[in-house]
Amino acid sequence: MKRIESTQNAQVKAWKKLAQLRKEREKMGEYMIEGFHLVEEALKHKTQILHLIVTEGVDLPLLWDIDDIQMVTVTEAVAKELAETEKTQGVFAHLRQVEHTEIEMAAWKKFLFVDAVQDPGNIGTMIRTADAAGIDAVILGKGTADLYNAKTLRSAQGSHFHIPVVRGELDEWVERVQDDGIRVYGTALEEAVPFTDVQTDGKFALIMGNEGSGISPQLLAKTDQNVIIPLKGQAESLNVAVATGILLYAFS
Repeated sequence: MKRIESTQNAQVKAWKKLAQLRKEREKMGEYMIEGFHLVEEALKHKTQILHLIVTEGVDLPLLWDIDDIQMVTVTEAVAKELAETEKTQGVFAHLRQVEHTEIEMAAWKKFLFVDAVQDPGNIGTMIRTADAAGIDAVILGKGTADLYNAKTLRSAQGSHFHIPVVRGELDEWVERVQDDGIRVYGTALEEAVPFTDVQTDGKFALIMGNEGSGISPQLLAKTDQNVIIPLKGQAESLNVAVATGILLYAFS
């Protein structure tokens, strides 16, 4: 088992860059996770794990299958350097990002499209909700918070291991699913019907938009139908992640 004691170690610096910089994650096709729960979920997908990093003095659960995984022990100083949480649990993993094939994509029938939602906490919750609702894939469009941002990953609670999450051009994805006979629903105030009026055939794509400005006009112009969630109280709007949950469960 390898041991790292210095915060100036080249590998530690590389891990820290992955944790903090989206450009580095995109360049390397790798990312970091932190904490027992996320690492335990990662261990169910062992081929994605490049390193399992454990702080000295931290005991791993006996039932964890860590055979054939490259283990690294680090000092508390190194763990503090890597941590993205205020009180780290001292367990991290370095993983490769997953790429999905055209064969996989062709089987997807239920989609969540995300247009420029910027808060990573909302993105993580939306991914977790899509996983719970049995959605086939989440497509993150331009301007959307990074899947591999530490806050996104914590909010998703490991659901990115269960459901495909893809970065893509939403214009192209809308056309792609419509060519496959899948109806696309937008969320808007204008030319919209209550979501309870919509009946899906088990196939659909739902677009959710930016917290402040909503879905871009270019995408709204391509939808088959726009829907609204009627507000019964005095609130002006719903949080985008909450609205996503309502609509995904209604459409599924």
